Amino acid sequence: MRNRVKEILVGNGSNKGVAAVEVILILVVLIAIVVIFQDQITDLVNNVWDKINDDANQLL
Repeated sequence: MRNRVKEILVGNGSNKGVAAVEVILILVVLIAIVVIFQDQITDLVNNVWDKINDDANQLL
């Protein structure tokens, strides 16, 4: 039983190719999301950064 659980969690080594494909697909999806929402992400980061700077200036 314990070996079976370990095999499920760790794998038996025969799924290395599948894991590589999964990682590549995840990266492709993440890159696509960043490209699609680049303007919104930039605006969000700029707004957060401005808020941090404003709050830091109020402390000084």
